[in-house]
Amino acid sequence: MATPIAQQIAARTFPPFSLERLLKTTFGPKPGQRLCILIDLENPAEIKDFAFLKNPALTIQKHAIESFHKPLNSEILAKMGLKGGEIFAYKLTGGSNLDLPDEAFTPEGKQVSLSKDVYPNYDIILCISTFSATAPLTAFAKQYGFRGATLHGVNDVILSSGLAVDYNDVSVEAEKLRLGVTKAEWIEIEFGCEGKNHTLRLILNGQEAQKSHGLCLGDEPDVANLPAGEVYFVPEGAEGAFPHRYEDGTLGLMTVTGGRIVKAELIKGNATTVAEHNTKLTSDPVTGELGELGLGTQLLPVSGRDIQDEKVRGTVHVATGRSDHLGGHLVPSMFAEKSHATHDDILFAPHKTPEIVVKQVRMKRGDQQEVLIENYEPSEYLNKLVA
Repeated sequence: MATPIAQQIAARTFPPFSLERLLKTTFGPKPGQRLCILIDLENPAEIKDFAFLKNPALTIQKHAIESFHKPLNSEILAKMGLKGGEIFAYKLTGGSNLDLPDEAFTPEGKQVSLSKDVYPNYDIILCISTFSATAPLTAFAKQYGFRGATLHGVNDVILSSGLAVDYNDVSVEAEKLRLGVTKAEWIEIEFGCEGKNHTLRLILNGQEAQKSHGLCLGDEPDVANLPAGEVYFVPEGAEGAFPHRYEDGTLGLMTVTGGRIVKAELIKGNATTVAEHNTKLTSDPVTGELGELGLGTQLLPVSGRDIQDEKVRGTVHVATGRSDHLGGHLVPSMFAEKSHATHDDILFAPHKTPEIVVKQVRMKRGDQQEVLIENYEPSEYLNKLVA
């Protein structure tokens, strides 16, 4: 039998995806503003004559052409009074939120510099990529003055749901949930895994909660991460332990002290996977720092991509690594190796971590203590906030 949250998601319908609507609601662009698209390719020179489209594996990049580049240039730019429409390819970074290379290529085969030829010359930049570019693009936006959106991992489900919503509505809902948790002293996540319970306490010290809500209006440099729909904090500390499912299915127990994962222990699976993680934690301790706690706010179907699935109400995620794009202090220069300066979300959701149960997410705020999530279901408290 479907759970209440699953029933609500299944009952929801979405309008067809409209790039024009997305641009209007997210950016409210003014006539004359210039817009371009960035994509990532293992060999960025293959953007010449769109040769990469012959590779059926490059589905994200194909969506960048079919759902964004072609509509822009065939009708939307003229209809909205915008300029540009160019597309550039840079080399795949290989990790989430790693710094972007400066070299890029055009469909005409011309090599360009992102810092000289792109960032200073466009008002709005859409980055449709394999790996998230939110952190580096946010830094470049502040440096060069543009606005943008990162849309990594775009697929059919995301286009027909997470990118088809009205972000004005998403913003209103996210704000209601933000007000319900802002200025919390701490939030605890109680996990169940392989018959044992573990608790991670994230210390927030009364900070203002932030929201990712899909609106990037006004003239201030900013980058929206789409699909949006979460409330998040940058923890000031963390203590306890939590189970983690590695990409190969191995389960490990992360011991957290002083805000960082300091040790990983094997629960089940490949001991080598855990040993390699411990080696990385020892050689580059900053990689274990918990730089984000996020709570999903939307009713969205599972897409198979964390960028959407972490926005589903009832899910929770923490992230390790780089946090400067969220207002945190961890910048790439603090990592021992450049390739380690990622921001990696660790999503807890029924489809993603079936061996791990989030028994409760609970909050303390002054004299108020509330359960926020129980067994991946939003609590009565959360539901009343958005009723």
